[in-house]
Amino acid sequence: MVGIVVVFDFDKTIIDSDSDNWVVDELGATDLFNDLLPTMPNWNSLMDRMLKELHARGKTIEDIADIFKRIPIHPRIAPAIKAAHALGCDLRIVSDANTFFIETILKHLELREYFSEINTNPSLVDEERRLRIFPYHDSHKTPHGCSLCPPNMCKGLIIERIQASVSEEEKKFMIYLGDGSGDYCPSLKLGDGDHVMPRKGFPVWDLICKNPLLIKAEIHEWIDGEDLERILLGLINKIISIEETDQFISAEYKLQTISVSAHESLPKALSVQQ
Repeated sequence: MVGIVVVFDFDKTIIDSDSDNWVVDELGATDLFNDLLPTMPNWNSLMDRMLKELHARGKTIEDIADIFKRIPIHPRIAPAIKAAHALGCDLRIVSDANTFFIETILKHLELREYFSEINTNPSLVDEERRLRIFPYHDSHKTPHGCSLCPPNMCKGLIIERIQASVSEEEKKFMIYLGDGSGDYCPSLKLGDGDHVMPRKGFPVWDLICKNPLLIKAEIHEWIDGEDLERILLGLINKIISIEETDQFISAEYKLQTISVSAHESLPKALSVQQ
């Protein structure tokens, strides 16, 4: 069995929007967001503060979940995810959004069951029924030390953990899809035989284009959901086809070796004197 791990970013990759901005705009807090933006140390802290302010305005968890029902997603994304899963791929998410947003949207789209793992900023609903957002990496306790990534999350470290957790007995290929600048670090962690799919015209694409030789994986840009589906499924089928061919050739070679060895081990015929 060919092992293929497909890792998706979430915002502007699976969904065609940024889930944080969607909540702020749809709940009428854009002006407040713009006022708070320059006063907060990082985006993660800003979103936690925004959710506090929205709660104070009477906005509930149910209100947030409800607006996600109309978040935009390209019509070919869900079929692409289901098809990749049906082909035997291990699908995972690595995102700088948060658990509540991602889980809520995936459940609404009926896609949650297709992902074996979601790596994102943790969230919880406190005793006041307020949604709280916490950093994936606590920069005060355990800073990740990566200069390419925001203090709350280094996606490159997550990719390294996934790579290390994969079975050593089975050859694994990784396909990584993303759009933002935070997707550049994990792209650098991919190796020969892997594939990276940066969204063309987005920050990760611009960063890769500055020096594509730094990327060991094959680069396949995509524009929209239709493009994503075509390229992703094409890569998966190509990997499967190549590996099945290699396995067939290897099996044939083993059979030939066994046949020759068996022939050489047979007792030689005795010569009969006339």
